[in-house]
Amino acid sequence: MTVQAIVKPNTYFDSVSLMSLSTKANQIDGVEQAIIAMGTEMNKEVMKNVGLMTPEVEVAKSSDLIIVVKAETDDLCESAFMSIDELFTKKDTSKGKSEIKYSTIASAAQGIPEANLAVIAVNGAYAPREARKALENNLHVMLFSDNVSIEDEIELKKLAHEKGLLMMGPDCGTAIIGNVALCFANAVRKGSIGIVGASGTGSQEVSVRIHEFGCGITQMIGTGGRDLREEIGGIMMLDGIKALEEDEATKVIVLISKPPAPSVEEKVLAQIKQCKKPVVVWFVGGNEEKVKQAGGHFAKMSKEAALKAVLLAGAEENKLNKRALNIPLIEEVRAKLTPEQKYIRGLFSGGTLCDEAMHTAMEKFDNVYSNIQRDPNYRLKDKNISQDHTFIDFGDDEFTQGKPHPMIDPSTRISRFIQEAKDPSVGVIVMDFVLGYGAHEDPVGAMLPAIMEVKQLAEQEGRHLEIIGYVLGTELDPQNLEEQVEKLLAAGVTRASSNQNAGLLAREFVVKGE
Repeated sequence: MTVQAIVKPNTYFDSVSLMSLSTKANQIDGVEQAIIAMGTEMNKEVMKNVGLMTPEVEVAKSSDLIIVVKAETDDLCESAFMSIDELFTKKDTSKGKSEIKYSTIASAAQGIPEANLAVIAVNGAYAPREARKALENNLHVMLFSDNVSIEDEIELKKLAHEKGLLMMGPDCGTAIIGNVALCFANAVRKGSIGIVGASGTGSQEVSVRIHEFGCGITQMIGTGGRDLREEIGGIMMLDGIKALEEDEATKVIVLISKPPAPSVEEKVLAQIKQCKKPVVVWFVGGNEEKVKQAGGHFAKMSKEAALKAVLLAGAEENKLNKRALNIPLIEEVRAKLTPEQKYIRGLFSGGTLCDEAMHTAMEKFDNVYSNIQRDPNYRLKDKNISQDHTFIDFGDDEFTQGKPHPMIDPSTRISRFIQEAKDPSVGVIVMDFVLGYGAHEDPVGAMLPAIMEVKQLAEQEGRHLEIIGYVLGTELDPQNLEEQVEKLLAAGVTRASSNQNAGLLAREFVVKGE
């Protein structure tokens, strides 16, 4: 096995592009492992940890592009570098239009005077500077980049607030602005419901459920995952509520977040009380009484949030397919699992999807662990070793440092899936498969060989392994929703109709003595 690296000095590509290119590079014949990334200290540390460090990589600067390949022979490495070079130079000619490139935000703003929003996906060390330039050019900002300091986030959001602009992020992966999906988002119809979300996949889930119920979205404003922390104070969520309240097309507002800081929650609830439009609040693990006292509409789970929103928007409840849980199926699966098969293992690419399923399990079990548990007593000591009921968010920073997000590259989750399936105490494995712009072109297909492998293994050992799959997407997404679902069903996977139902099914399958 040999490792070779190419370093291209002062050659910059944004992190979204490099994540996609890394995924494609790892699919090249003969490649054992490949990483394409900027030469930051964090990325070099990742390469060192996975055995891809070379002398060239060691001296690379943060402004340099690094391409590292591990293969059986030198010839295979050289061949891989040629294929990777083609990935960089391949152009999209499908639209028949020439592309104009700008080297700075200021020149882009001048060259495209009608533009009013900048999407920024540079290394976190440079992201605040670029975001500030965009705001100074009176552009709304969607900051995809993570690893931005709290201090920089506060400064940027205060500047945006003063200028009447949106500062979505940092670490904002999902938005729909002016009916245009940005970064990771699904294709949903236009409608009368606006969303402000401090959660990417949580916002995607609610928007998709709204679409399935026959309604649509006006705007989906992402805030970044830290916005409702004490230090930030919910600046973007508060501004987002005001923006949607002033938007004539928006009739109903939905707020989405993991549990906010208590002081920030008070600010948000106070603004809900003053809002002239109905507001649905889905804060995972939130307090119903507080929301009701503020005049809001409390939702305990994601599908419930979408349902309440569409009803407030005028949908007729008797015409909606709510897709109730399949009780006979629950009884059937319980009968197949042995007394030793006590545990759920949730393997998620979406953080809030993981959080929702985890909270569902926590309602009945007191031994639920995760890499994103807020209670340190139930946080995994080693993210690579599960304990009792375990729910893993593979999109968390500890899994994605120097690697593509699992919605782009599922390889890390596939390995963990095989590991969990071999545990005889596991009765149910539940997974999400996220469709939409920016996501893997065939997420279910990528997982199928592993599913078939573990199904065969469990059968040989004389045990039943229940696998639940939830496909987050619409019939309008670039991937084919129907084909993705059919692949799951053909592989013997139980299909959940929503993330809410996936969590409920997983929990009910392993409940003993009922």
